Amino acid sequence: MEYIKEAAKKMAAESSGSHDWYHTKRVYDLCMRIGKVEGADLDILGIAAYLHDIGRPFQDRAKGRICHAEKGAELAAEILKKLTIPDAGRKNIIHAIRTHRFRGKNIPETIEAKVLFDADKLDSIGAVGIGRAFLFAGEVGATLHNPDITPEESESYSKNDTCYREYRVKLVKVKDRILTKEGLRIALERHAFMESFFERFLKECSGAD
Repeated sequence: MEYIKEAAKKMAAESSGSHDWYHTKRVYDLCMRIGKVEGADLDILGIAAYLHDIGRPFQDRAKGRICHAEKGAELAAEILKKLTIPDAGRKNIIHAIRTHRFRGKNIPETIEAKVLFDADKLDSIGAVGIGRAFLFAGEVGATLHNPDITPEESESYSKNDTCYREYRVKLVKVKDRILTKEGLRIALERHAFMESFFERFLKECSGAD
């Protein structure tokens, strides 16, 4: 596990701030928390959590044209060749990484994959999720808020790829995609905070108290 952790930390150094090592660590911690409740294999889950975003730098450099989950699964397969892991566990880790993306087409099927999916999504909502969305908007050169264009009309990785756009097109839907009971419990609380924040955000952007 220490080898996996160090490998992931080294690869995360190439990631942007919104998907850096601290994001990976938060996802790992959430995986351990949810995985214990849901009865997941914590060793398999821990490896998948540490490696889940190693493909992210490739997606960012390609401005979204490369799927970081697919790329991450490929990279993880090479890393896992150096370790003595049962074949079923190896396949489970790769499956969890490949299926963790919100906008991906692959569906998490194992409990470990479901927990990883939930943990990654939980780090995208609530107070931390809002902070990460603003950080990502800054990374792609987006404005704070553009009231003259609806979020659905704006494009990702553009000046209109704002935090509010991310909220409207993705974050507001996260709680309905959560796959575990414990994950949903956490998601509902984080979602409520997020709704309150953006209600206030839009009022202030319009000049209201």
